Amino acid sequence: MLDVGKWPIFSLCSEEELQLIRQACVFGSAGNEVLYTTVNDEIFVLGTNCCGCLGLGDVQSTIEPRRLESLNGKKIACLSYGSGPHIVLATTEGEVFTWGHNAYSQLGNGTTNHGLVPCHISTNLSNKQVTEVACGSYHSLVLTSDGEIFAWGYNNSGQVGSGSTANQPIPRRVTGCLQNKVVVNIACGQMCSMAVVNTGEVYVWGYNGNGQLGLGSSGNQPTPCRIAALQGIRVQRVACGYAHTLVLTDEGQVYAWGANSYGQLGTGNKSNQSYPAPVVVEKDSNCCRQPSPFPTPDFPCAARCSRIIEIAACHSAHTSAAKTQGGHVYMWGQCRGQSVTLPHLTHFSCTDDVFACFATPAVSWRLLSVEPDDHLTVAESLKREFDNPNTADLKFLVDGKYIYAHKVLLKIRCEHFRSSLEDNEDDIVEMSEFSYPVYRAFLEYLYTDSISLSPEEAVGLLDLATFYRENRLKKLCQQTIKQGICEENAIALLSAAVKYDAQDLEEFCFRFCINHLTVVTQTSGFAEMDHDLLKNFISKASRVGAFKN
Repeated sequence: MLDVGKWPIFSLCSEEELQLIRQACVFGSAGNEVLYTTVNDEIFVLGTNCCGCLGLGDVQSTIEPRRLESLNGKKIACLSYGSGPHIVLATTEGEVFTWGHNAYSQLGNGTTNHGLVPCHISTNLSNKQVTEVACGSYHSLVLTSDGEIFAWGYNNSGQVGSGSTANQPIPRRVTGCLQNKVVVNIACGQMCSMAVVNTGEVYVWGYNGNGQLGLGSSGNQPTPCRIAALQGIRVQRVACGYAHTLVLTDEGQVYAWGANSYGQLGTGNKSNQSYPAPVVVEKDSNCCRQPSPFPTPDFPCAARCSRIIEIAACHSAHTSAAKTQGGHVYMWGQCRGQSVTLPHLTHFSCTDDVFACFATPAVSWRLLSVEPDDHLTVAESLKREFDNPNTADLKFLVDGKYIYAHKVLLKIRCEHFRSSLEDNEDDIVEMSEFSYPVYRAFLEYLYTDSISLSPEEAVGLLDLATFYRENRLKKLCQQTIKQGICEENAIALLSAAVKYDAQDLEEFCFRFCINHLTVVTQTSGFAEMDHDLLKNFISKASRVGAFKN
């Protein structure tokens, strides 16, 4: 399952909040803004809020998630962002909302005023259902359900496709060579635009200074132009980096072109490429050693491992990624400051992780989708079964109350039970040596590997751990006691450490008492201290100079 916690911005969210996330998009010049939806279909935003890009109605940053009330009731189908940043969002009903930076009319609302709250964009789109959105640095594209593209915003290099270089303040249909074409996929680089049509052809327009249009030249293109070099190749998807382009064919092959100063084309060098060049993804040398459900004479493992099913790039980065049919994820280009010129096999399971961990900035290249994970691990399953009367085959009677357990698990986890329950067919065991809270904590530890007790109760558990020779539990008890020590209980905890021969804990408690000697000596615990312990304490304290003026 996708782990959104890999993006640094999510460290501001609690574990409980992360568990509720179902969609997310990390954006901004430093990856410092995020929008996400929850299992309850609520939309939240968080971050620095540059140019009002969080849509909250102000430009105040927020270190805590805030609900985006203006989109209440809307479900997100897709989302993209620009460099300002500006946001373009399409709902499941095909509506378009924009907000954020707008100096170049990239919001499509007819103005150049920054949008502090989401604005419904309906001009020329009122009878259209938008299915896909894409943003360049300062221009926007949307794709409708009938295969039409509408564009607006910054147009200094022809990236809007209108045939001029005048900025476009409202949505305008991109026509020319696309007039009678059905577009199935769109993408934007920094200042260029791409479209894949249903016949597998690729059309490009906008800035071309690095050859990112793949036309064999470096001249800008103000209207859509077909990439002739891909004649006979059927393209399914296109993805754009800052100034480079990737396409994926129906045969699982990747081609790349454009800027290559970081090796983002994956061609093994750093030379720009103005024509499409094939990207060779070598299969993992170990992958074919594993049994596979797929190997057949018609589809051997070698083909499965190297066949690409997904490509990834983002206009704000110089990073490329791809995923194979066999589930392997490769990355190349700018990866955490390094220039990786050939596809590098990662340990990731999805291309999103590449951008979370290696892209600069750490943004998401698409709207992240987090599927609920209902699968329970073995450890989680065991935790659920502790003290469950419906599945237990053993009961402990402690202080008149029952604790339910499972014989086989106790025998596996504890040497004491392995011997005591070996020939014991009783289903009830009476326990009088330890209190109910202590013994319940001990049994729960066997199911969970953790304890949750007060320092005083942990002393009792320390006694039990010593009796049962559970050394790891003994260490956990000592850790709990250390974390909960204070002036009032310091002497009692010191006494327990001495009693149970916990030397490390004894030394810790002694040092605490010395460091807080004035207050500790005024407590009831010190007044009631055992005579021998008091004698030893004073002697040891004298040796370390505690009573010197």
